[in-house]
Amino acid sequence: MSRASTSERSIIFFVGAVQFVNVLDFMMVMPLGPDFAKGLGIDPTHLGYIGGSYTAAAAVSGLLGSLFLENFDRRKALGLAMLGLVIGTALGGMAWDLPSLIAARIVAGAFGGPATSLALAIIADRVPPERRGRAMGAVMSAFAVASTLGVPAGLELARLGGWRMPFFAVAGLGLVVAGFGIRQLPPMTTHLDRPADYAQTPWSSLFTRPVMLLAYLVAVLLFMSSFLLIPNISPYVQLNLHFPRNDLGKLYLAGGAVSFGVTRLAGRLIDRYGPFLVATFGCLMAVAVIWAGFGSAPPILPVWAIFVLFFTAMGFRNVPINTLMTLVPAPHERARFMSLSSAVQHMAAACGAFLSSEVLVALPDKSLHGMQTLALLSMTLTLTLPVALWFVWQQVQAKRDAIARAAAAGTNR
Repeated sequence: MSRASTSERSIIFFVGAVQFVNVLDFMMVMPLGPDFAKGLGIDPTHLGYIGGSYTAAAAVSGLLGSLFLENFDRRKALGLAMLGLVIGTALGGMAWDLPSLIAARIVAGAFGGPATSLALAIIADRVPPERRGRAMGAVMSAFAVASTLGVPAGLELARLGGWRMPFFAVAGLGLVVAGFGIRQLPPMTTHLDRPADYAQTPWSSLFTRPVMLLAYLVAVLLFMSSFLLIPNISPYVQLNLHFPRNDLGKLYLAGGAVSFGVTRLAGRLIDRYGPFLVATFGCLMAVAVIWAGFGSAPPILPVWAIFVLFFTAMGFRNVPINTLMTLVPAPHERARFMSLSSAVQHMAAACGAFLSSEVLVALPDKSLHGMQTLALLSMTLTLTLPVALWFVWQQVQAKRDAIARAAAAGTNR
């Protein structure tokens, strides 16, 4: 194995570990929702506010981070973001009511959002486009690992020691990952070698170029369609479908196990067929699963099938879209763009989560009314995604072709 290959794999492993902690910190809150509701006296219809507060804070910090993140060593910036995430997560374990839990999630989101954008910028900096789909698939398999191992472990910790224990466990793990990254990774400053016209490339240009605006639209459609449903899946299957709380970890174990293989398969398919075709397949699959699992009453699918197929569709949809996002910006503006994209993603997720809390109503038997409405909204947004994706993909291909022609012309001189 070459030195370059070893370095690339080490970076992918570390970024995957960062994503694992970040995803686990965010994901564990949703299945633990009924536990929070019971322990802190929270109305189950208000659980969307807990997830929405995290994503709203991540959106604001992403917007602010786009102003200065490009000016620092990515390794140090990511280490600081992880430290803030650790603090916010630990504070979640100390919450005593809904406002204090929301405040803790705001702190976690304020640092978790930049951590994600920095991690993806590092991958884009160090992995060439022809291997980036596979690298993104490996990094995003952290979602599957977090679901397969982390979420069931968190649910079991909560069952044995109370809902506060998962927060402290994830905070400790995040501290270990942050320390490893700072000690083991080399400085990451290649993005600071900027072209001569960098000073003439204003921050506002990230809002005016058509390809950028289309990419932000993709982010809005992807995350809003997802977070209309995601924060409410755990309470829905427990309160409406009467799935036992003690078996909830098995659902995430099954869904995450399938997702682990799907994300890696999606990465390989992206490198072969391009992100547009793979993402379109994922979108169509997501629509079918949402209809069968949440749009019909009663659901056409059993609960375990809803989880497995939903995770599968998310893998085929999310990996290619994130890969495509890394191809949009130039290297010297990558962190700024990824930070802004993260802000848009999290704001869209917050809007979806908050809207879901407004739509859902708790009936006298404690079941949730309104999931079919949320499913219809999610399906509509998901069906719009391939159209926006096609335009972004065309712009990216045109840029790459222009660069190839310029390089060929320079070689022939």
